[in-house]
Amino acid sequence: VQLQASGGGLVQAGGSLRLSCAASGRAFGSLEMGWFRQAPGKEREFVAAINWNGASTYYSDSVKGRFTISRDNARNTMYLQMNSLKPEDTAVYYCAARIGLWKPSPSDIDYWGKGTQVTVSS
Repeated sequence: VQLQASGGGLVQAGGSLRLSCAASGRAFGSLEMGWFRQAPGKEREFVAAINWNGASTYYSDSVKGRFTISRDNARNTMYLQMNSLKPEDTAVYYCAARIGLWKPSPSDIDYWGKGTQVTVSS
């Protein structure tokens, strides 16, 4: 599976961005998908996840109510709508895929995309 994240950029605090993750190489609809992020000097952390058909979503407490994860299986693409962005959301964001039920640990991820930088200025 190849994953390609896009949509990062520089935004002011309170602004919005939408990240996309395009997948290829395996039936997208069979994958549980998610987003992680990694800030400088910190460990990679779970942000959000969505099950294979979009019926279930999961969020970290730090983004709940501000971020929305979604997927379009017809387009082999996952999205992360990020609203009310804060400077502490600044990080490289990675899309991730797992075969089987989702687990929020980086060590349980089967496929990673290259990251996209999100920078939120105060």
